[in-house]
Amino acid sequence: MREDQSAYRITDLDKEERPRERLARLGPNALSNAELLAILLRTGLEGENAVQLASRLLNDMGGLTGMHRAGFEDLRQQHGLGIAKAAQIKAAIELGRRLAVTTGDERPLIQSPEAAAEQVLYEMSGLSEEQLWVLVLDNKNRLLYIDRRYKGTANSSQVRVGELYEEAIRRKALSIIMVHNHPSGDLMPSQEDLTLTRAVMEAGKLLDISLLDHLIVGRMRFISLKKEKYIS
Repeated sequence: MREDQSAYRITDLDKEERPRERLARLGPNALSNAELLAILLRTGLEGENAVQLASRLLNDMGGLTGMHRAGFEDLRQQHGLGIAKAAQIKAAIELGRRLAVTTGDERPLIQSPEAAAEQVLYEMSGLSEEQLWVLVLDNKNRLLYIDRRYKGTANSSQVRVGELYEEAIRRKALSIIMVHNHPSGDLMPSQEDLTLTRAVMEAGKLLDISLLDHLIVGRMRFISLKKEKYIS
């Protein structure tokens, strides 16, 4: 969709209400999601300024989480968007994801469930299907690699337990953390989740590689099976 030359721009708003000016004056934390999104969009449509367009998109797509999960084509086809604006939104989301896992030159140190979740929460919360990942750690509990191993429902009948240790063995790692997501947002572990966790833990004992934890992620929240005493 080409941008209409008669589209309403942010500059059509009263100066005190313009998101960019408000951000400069008050800081980004003072802006609503719609105002922040409007800065990316820059222009609206005939009869709908950029803030109104942003508000409608957030409402229609299920908020920021819905936008995060939406594919590029889903975004592009929204009324008021096109290739350029959809690309701007996706680029901003990706920058946010990368920033969430950036720690400088050093590998992230994983000393708690929160530190582990920080590496995957943003990305996994945007997945529309269940996936199982393995965080591979060195002997100082620094993150060596994230192995995005399985897509689709991950239970004990579908997962080959030995495959979860492939990257750890290859990289001579001493421990791993399992993470999988529940797209529904329900963080309660299923019986299959617990069965798989126990099987992976037993296999790790034979390989001398510790399973430190199993996290379940759902819509920017998570639980640690170890912290919740499902495993010891």
